[in-house]
Amino acid sequence: MHSPASPSWLIAGQSRPGAPKLYCFAHAGGSATEYIRWGRGVTDAEFHAVQLPGRGSRFREPMFPTMRALVEAFLEEVPLSPQPYAFFGHSLGSLVAYEITRALRDAGRPLPARLILSGCPAPHLPRARVFGPVHQLSDDALIERVASMHGGIPQEVLDSQELRELIVGALRADYRVLETYTWQEAEPLPVPLTILGGSADHTPEQLDAWQSHTSAPLTVRQFPGGHFYLRTDPDPVLRALAEAARSVQAPATA
Repeated sequence: MHSPASPSWLIAGQSRPGAPKLYCFAHAGGSATEYIRWGRGVTDAEFHAVQLPGRGSRFREPMFPTMRALVEAFLEEVPLSPQPYAFFGHSLGSLVAYEITRALRDAGRPLPARLILSGCPAPHLPRARVFGPVHQLSDDALIERVASMHGGIPQEVLDSQELRELIVGALRADYRVLETYTWQEAEPLPVPLTILGGSADHTPEQLDAWQSHTSAPLTVRQFPGGHFYLRTDPDPVLRALAEAARSVQAPATA
């Protein structure tokens, strides 16, 4: 049974005493519960999924307009584990995990022992621009654009006006965070990076470019599939997560 932790921000999976905590950040429009389910198959970590405002039990809370506002609120309100921990993020969640780690470093606070980042090219690379900002589209056009770009929206949601209305707010807010985000140059993080991606989503060069963001070892793994390769065939991804979790020994220092 899942239990909320550090009021409302985190949903905790099964308790695994002695295992490192793995904080999971969802993709744009995503919810924490998807990653909590992974904890059943990965016994090498204790999963804690980050639930942003505007979804799940926080549905009525106002959503963040910018990456900076999100990161500042997280640092102020979420007490991270004093024991070894790692961050996992997919797509937008990767950028959020990366920026939170930078902010922790700037604040002189303990860092995650590893960043596991999925479905996201290195942040200094130019991002492909579609036909204008997605977050400024009408509700239906926004959902259709996201579905055509990345998939990941179940057909039953696309077919239901009621379900569309439930997800469009979070999608719009998250794409506003993504599309107004600008990478700021900084020293590489002293944190090992594990970079995961779909072979039809990003090129090896886009993923290898994360090397410039760490002074520690970089591991890059690609799997068959597109942006949501981790849903198409989750078992190899869960094995990679378990391997990364086993490498978590002690928090990095700033």
